[in-house]
Order: sequence, then C-alpha cells, then structure tokens
Amino acid sequence: MTTETKLSFDNGKVSSFSKAMSEPAWFEEFRLKALTDFEQLPMPRPDKTKIDKWNFTQFNQHTVKSDAYPTLADLPEEVKALVDMDAEQKNLYIQRNQTPAFLSLSEELKNKGVIYTDIFTAAREHGDLLKKYYMTQAINADEHRLTALNAALVNGGVFLYVPKNVEVTEPIQAVYVHDDTEANLFNHVIVVAEDNSAVTYVENYISTMETSNTVANLLVEVIANANARVKFGAVDNLAKGITTYVNRRGVAGRDARIEWALGLMNEGNTISENTTNLIGDGSYGDTKTVVVGRGEQTQNFTTKIVHFGKNSEGYILKHGVMKDSASSIFNGIGKIEHGASKSNAEQESRVLMLSEKARGDANPILLIDEDDVTAGHAASVGRVDNLQLYYLMSRGITKTEAERLIIHGFLAPVVNQLEIEGVKKQLTEVIERKVR
Repeated sequence: MTTETKLSFDNGKVSSFSKAMSEPAWFEEFRLKALTDFEQLPMPRPDKTKIDKWNFTQFNQHTVKSDAYPTLADLPEEVKALVDMDAEQKNLYIQRNQTPAFLSLSEELKNKGVIYTDIFTAAREHGDLLKKYYMTQAINADEHRLTALNAALVNGGVFLYVPKNVEVTEPIQAVYVHDDTEANLFNHVIVVAEDNSAVTYVENYISTMETSNTVANLLVEVIANANARVKFGAVDNLAKGITTYVNRRGVAGRDARIEWALGLMNEGNTISENTTNLIGDGSYGDTKTVVVGRGEQTQNFTTKIVHFGKNSEGYILKHGVMKDSASSIFNGIGKIEHGASKSNAEQESRVLMLSEKARGDANPILLIDEDDVTAGHAASVGRVDNLQLYYLMSRGITKTEAERLIIHGFLAPVVNQLEIEGVKKQLTEVIERKVR
C-alpha cells in the first residue's frame, strides 16, 4: 500500500493564493506549471529508505493566519534565546508559520545594495532579479514531485542578495517559528552572492509545541559567483510528527567557496539532501553536519559534493548519534566529473548508537571519472565504548552522565569546527536537551 499523492489543491486555489499575495504573472505561471508537473513526476527515492507510506502531500491547510511580532520583546522565550537581543543593529527576519512577522536590515547594508526580504516581497519588488535565480541554477522544479510541490505551494522563505564586491561582516539570520499545529511549511530560501562578495546566513527552524501532524517541504538555493564566499548555517528543530523533506543545494563559481554548518535535530521523520556543485575552477565546498535521532523516527541524510571545475576541493564531515529505536541512513557522495583534474574529494562519516534497537548506516561513496585527482573517505558505526563508560563511572560519574559526556565528546570534532558562533551555541543546547 502506498500513500495517495493526489493533492487537495487545484489550479484555482493556487491561482487565488498567488493573486492574494500580489505576485507577478511569471510567478503565478511558475506555480501552475509546477502543479501540472507534480501529477506526472515520480517521488524521490532516497537510498535504503522507503518513504512510500510517508505523508508529504495530504493536508488541508495551505496557510494559517498568524500575528506579527511588533518588537523583539514580543517574541516567545524560546525564540528570544536564538537571537541577540542586545545587538544595536539586527539583520534579522522572523517568520511565524507562514507569516512574515519581523524584519530588520541595517541602513549600511541597504545603502550597499543588499536585499533581504521575504520571498513574496522579493517577487513583487525585485521580480526580475528573483526570476534570474529562482529554480534556474541550483534546484529545478521538475526534478521530482516534492520539488514541484514546493514550487507550486511555496508559502514562505526569504531572498538574500549581496551585490558585487560587498562583504557583509555580521551574520544575517532567519528564524522560522512553527507554533500552529495546522501550519504546513513550504519554504523557499535563495541566497545569492555576486562576484567578490561575502556573506554569512544562519537559519533556525523551531517548533514551540511538542507534536504536530503536518508537513515541512523546505528548499534552499545558494549561488556563489566568482570569488564569492558564502557561509550557511542551520539548526533544524521541528516537532515530533512533522514529516520533513529538506533540500539545500549550492552552486559555486570560479574560486568561490560555500561552507555549510548543519545541525539536523528534527524530531519527526526526515529526508535531507545537501548538494554542492563545484562548477568553477578553484571552487571549494565544505559540509559539516551533526545529527541526533531518538524515539522511533526514521531519517535519511545524503550529502553530496560534485566536482566540475579543475582544482576544486570538497570536504564532508558528518557525526550522528542514534538513541532509542531511531534509524538513520548517512550517505556521503564525492563525485569528480571528467575534466575536473587536480580536484580533491574527502569525506568522513561516524555514527554512534546508544541502544540495541538504534540503527545507523554510514555509506561513503566516491565516484571518480578523472585520473589526476585526490580522494579519500572514512566511515564507522559503533556503540558506546564500555571501557570509556567504566573509566568515567569508576570516578563516581553516573552511567547517564557518563554517556552524556561521551556523546558530547563524539560530536565535538564537528561542533567545534562550526565557525558560526550562533549556530554552535544553539546546536550545543539542542544536543544537550536531546541526550539528557
């Protein structure tokens, strides 16, 4: 038996929503084409994970009405902990369910031509610029049903644009607050760094309720043009019961750098794809990921770096901890295309299982179509070392506390390398809460 994938949304509903948001004609047409494509396209097929019974498409509410936050002081306490309440200038966007609830961007960045706004305002006020990058370079709408579904039903997200030769020195942050059990998230985030620019973007997904039987379909496109530098940090912490598909993909031009720092801490079943396409010569991609799974959730994490340019470098580092009856697949793929000579593809995946019923599967994959390259991988799956436990417990530490210390030590090589302090701090707190 498979899950029915026929949508309860037709052309009329999608068109009405687009008009209600005052979207330009091209955006509405894009939605409608994606909705038509949805019916013909297959579902994605994540390796070693059956998702035919997962619910990605059956829901009634496309949007829910939520109030904005007049000031930062009105934020829930959980959200206040994620932002710098004392900063004089805040480059911050907060979305409450599907409602743009707070936005600030410094005058200095505005004067330099930086654009940071919700996806709907971007479509209305920066339509030509958005159209240039929206699902044209990183992710295509017609890849499979879930990409088409996002294109048809997108109801949130941001557009961040950094012009040529502009370096943004302070992180730009987005917080996506999920506090309505009927709210389904179809976010689309686009980060564009033009030639010789630099930016750090950090996004946080947080549920303020414990459970929610909803869907999250989240797409991210990062475009780093020649000699641009993008650091992308994220901590996903959505509630139990939320079925999540998240696809974060980057395209790096000549001598460009894209660095990902990802803390994937959702409580529900999750499919996560993270791909960096190193198109230009001398391009660089680095992905660091930490995961904690618990309960009965099933997750699949695929990290892929594809080398097209000569002298390109790609690094993957993933550490995961599985508790209770959680099950996860960790796929790491380094692919060097023909012609990408002098390239280097390296990856490491480590999985720690804390119970007899927990399952973790680390699959390092190297696909090499060029001779003059360097590549390597390492992977391990195992349980808590009994000698380490014995040593700590012999010093008067309880078994629970000893396991907690071992977990932090296991994840530290990844967490400590995250260059974005805000991500590191939040991630450490989430890990502490999940393994306590």
